[in-house]
Amino acid sequence: MGDTGRRSSVPRQEPSPMPRIALYTLVVCVLAVAAAVVSFVQGSWLGIVWVLLAGLTSNMTFYYVKRGRTGGGPGKSVTG
Repeated sequence: MGDTGRRSSVPRQEPSPMPRIALYTLVVCVLAVAAAVVSFVQGSWLGIVWVLLAGLTSNMTFYYVKRGRTGGGPGKSVTG
């Protein structure tokens, strides 16, 4: 009902650090954006492929960061 002044015996759970795979996908995303810029500056339409790769890896980074924050292991849904 009210605060009794006691501390909980359950330790507070700190958020886990970013999973390693999220860092890898973030690096690939940054490199893909750089490659897309270089391709478009050189006049190549191949940059479209790099943009698509950057989009894919940014979504993967978001997924793994969110999965790491929620503490979900294999088989746990991030979307539900």
